[in-house]
Amino acid sequence: QRALRRELYTDPAFPASDTSIFFDSCTPLTRFRGEISWLRPQDICSTPRLFSNNLQDVQVKQGILGDCWFLCACVALQKSKYLLNKVFPPGQPSWTDELYQGRFTCHVWQFGHWVEVTIDDRLPCLGGKLCFSQCQTEDLFWLPLLEKAYAKVHGSYEQLWAGQVADALVDLTGGIAERWALKEPARNTGKEKSGMVLKKEVFRRLMVLKEQCVISCSVLDSRQGASELGEFHAFIVTDMLNLSEVSGKEIILLRIRNPWGRRCWRGPWCEGGEGWSQLDPMVASELLSQIQDGEFWVDEEEFFREFDEITVGFPVNEEGQLQSLYTEKVLYHSRNLFGSWVRGQSAGGCRNNSSFPTNPKFWLRVCEKSEVCIALLQKHRKYSADWAGRIKNLTRLVDENLSLTEGIQGKKYQAVGLHVWKVEKKRFNLPKTLSAPPVVGTVCHSYDREVHVCCDLSPGYYLVVPSTFLKDAVGHFLLRVFSTGRISLSEIKPPPTDAALTEELPVGEWETLQLEGCWKNGQSAGGSRNFPSFYINPCFPLSVPAGPGKSSVKITLRQHCQDSKCRPIGFHIFQVPNSSWKPNTSSFLHLEPLVSCVPHCYSQEVSRLCRLPAGSYVIIPSTYLPNTEGSFTVIIATKIDRKRIHSRETLGQVLQEVSDTTLICPNGDTEE
Repeated sequence: QRALRRELYTDPAFPASDTSIFFDSCTPLTRFRGEISWLRPQDICSTPRLFSNNLQDVQVKQGILGDCWFLCACVALQKSKYLLNKVFPPGQPSWTDELYQGRFTCHVWQFGHWVEVTIDDRLPCLGGKLCFSQCQTEDLFWLPLLEKAYAKVHGSYEQLWAGQVADALVDLTGGIAERWALKEPARNTGKEKSGMVLKKEVFRRLMVLKEQCVISCSVLDSRQGASELGEFHAFIVTDMLNLSEVSGKEIILLRIRNPWGRRCWRGPWCEGGEGWSQLDPMVASELLSQIQDGEFWVDEEEFFREFDEITVGFPVNEEGQLQSLYTEKVLYHSRNLFGSWVRGQSAGGCRNNSSFPTNPKFWLRVCEKSEVCIALLQKHRKYSADWAGRIKNLTRLVDENLSLTEGIQGKKYQAVGLHVWKVEKKRFNLPKTLSAPPVVGTVCHSYDREVHVCCDLSPGYYLVVPSTFLKDAVGHFLLRVFSTGRISLSEIKPPPTDAALTEELPVGEWETLQLEGCWKNGQSAGGSRNFPSFYINPCFPLSVPAGPGKSSVKITLRQHCQDSKCRPIGFHIFQVPNSSWKPNTSSFLHLEPLVSCVPHCYSQEVSRLCRLPAGSYVIIPSTYLPNTEGSFTVIIATKIDRKRIHSRETLGQVLQEVSDTTLICPNGDTEE
């Protein structure tokens, strides 16, 4: 047994140590530093299992970690076999297998991709028992293993201390979650977020979906009586009963589950409470017998009075498609596109700013009358890992402990909004369009990680504009559209800063030259002219021969990348003062470029058509920030001026253009 134990998998990227538990010790978890040990499930109980077919066994139970928001979202996996298999792929090892290695694999949805997360099964314990989340039946381990995978994605367990149920629902379903306030915000409190207040009739309709999706409620504000529920605490709404027929008056009861897993409510519908006197004793006894540890009943009025917010995840069917919360229709069609807000180019801010039209813009074509949901998901400002593949060497994802309050949430994300206008096919006046009221839009800019709008749209073209509240607030985002009908989504490329950029090569003969190069960290990635390291960028010679006048030259800089990973690029052309001139720090401080292709643009290709007099030049391509690595091609096209040949004879051969290629060697020399 000891020989086998030595061969069990240990995850080097998320070790069984305090570095995987603590981030900056800013939570009550810090008092357990040095006391937490790591045990495998077979060391915790005699017969560990991953799952159970009995729903009563799988009730989630929160430990000493404040991740109730994540545990509420985990209930989605209990309601959908599709999602369970997506997050926990079939074929996971069993502790009774001869080939058991202590390695498990989960999938978590992150910024447009399902990411594979591999962990070992060593789990944090106190006194030989799990100290974080667990199932009500302690021999089930899917929940603590998933919690460990989610902690690995975030960098540590402590970074799960507080968060939004909606965010965890998106991460575990790849879908969308809707949030509503349960009461009107008080004036001058600054508490309003989405501007959506849930009406009771809408709430009752949503409860019809309780078997298909997660419905969670939260207490956000500190006030008298809230201590029984816990401030900044999330709960699960498991059932709603209309008892009007058996009581003779309108009584609607809601069953609530507290992830703490213990009794915590002393309202009129607790055991022995005065509310039960309104029902037949047999009915009251039956309803009280249904609740388990951590569950309690409240009536509808009490629910809206005591809780502040409700979060509902869009149902996901067995084919992995979202269903509308409003009509239950299947949103069969979906499209995704990545985008960025770039300072000085496409970070125009909200509609209060005259620069709003510079924000990224997208064409949405609706082919038939459809129910459409458009979601704007912003990328964390420190999201530097590559989520397209396996997670390796995860970086810290948050600056501070995330709270459910808007103020702290704002430190992690930008305040963002989303607006949609209907326009004529491909031809419209942008200022006039944007000055008119949008067809639909978010009520205000919100610090939430994702905002979205849902509406019915008639066939036609729509302009979708995502924006930050502040001008020049930078960031990356993912735009997602879900629809009941056929749709297409494409980005509207921003107009070039100079009309010459759009010019095709004029008629005539052109000689082309392709130069390959790269920006390397610490060697040739100097960044833009804003930085003193600009002079270390690759430098390409350009010679314009003598002629009757200026020569037409088109310079194109093409970076080698995917659309979603483009770096901001641009270039400058400097005229060489004399034959002995060499690019260095002092020469670039005083030399002004003759031609510039700026501002740096998030595009695979930028170009400039210009007319240059005879002489020697250098072309210097750059990224906006220093130490940004990448490879590129510089294409130089020079027009050849030839006299026309007047002849009645037909030329007997076809002229072919020949393109020379010059490679840049690592040491900076050129090789023909």
